[in-house]
Amino acid sequence: MRRQRPAPPAVNPMEFAQPLPAPKKKKSVIRNIALWTFEILVVILFAYVVVYFFGQSRTNIGQSMDVTLSGGDTVLLNVLAYQVGTPDRGDIISFKPNGSDTGHSSIKRIIGLPGETVQIKDGMIYINDVVYLEKKSYPVITNPGMAADGIKLGDKEYFVLGDNRNNSEDSRFADVGVVHSDYIEGKVWFVLSPSEHRGLIKS
Repeated sequence: MRRQRPAPPAVNPMEFAQPLPAPKKKKSVIRNIALWTFEILVVILFAYVVVYFFGQSRTNIGQSMDVTLSGGDTVLLNVLAYQVGTPDRGDIISFKPNGSDTGHSSIKRIIGLPGETVQIKDGMIYINDVVYLEKKSYPVITNPGMAADGIKLGDKEYFVLGDNRNNSEDSRFADVGVVHSDYIEGKVWFVLSPSEHRGLIKS
């Protein structure tokens, strides 16, 4: 006579049930939105920095910078250049004449640096009594203005001229005078328009 095996104990299915994972979809959506928002803010900040330091525009008025710039040319300024460094001889700058906030900006080329004495005689430029030989050929200066007797530049003062030397209101004349560094807006580095003039400016 066979012995009957005892029946296995009943299994409670709840003992092996695993808790369902919490839904991740909501957290994933929130994380993606936060990431997109951060990326957008970074792009906006980067664009603002680029425009502020390299994309401010000014319009060249008149013929004082012929042939380097024409009247009506729209140019871009490098503002960062003079926040991390100082203006150099030969730089083309945009500045506020006499620091005026109401007048239009003026664009000229730096000739004399702080501490130097600039004089114009016999159509030539002298810096500290030495003839200044420029890289380009410019017209002989027929009107030395106040520079005939020499102009001593103080601390943070610059002497500027227009490239069209005989048709330019610049540091030779009282209406403009020497340019203090506080009035310099930035270095002119690019012609934006018109399209036929577009390109980098070579000092």
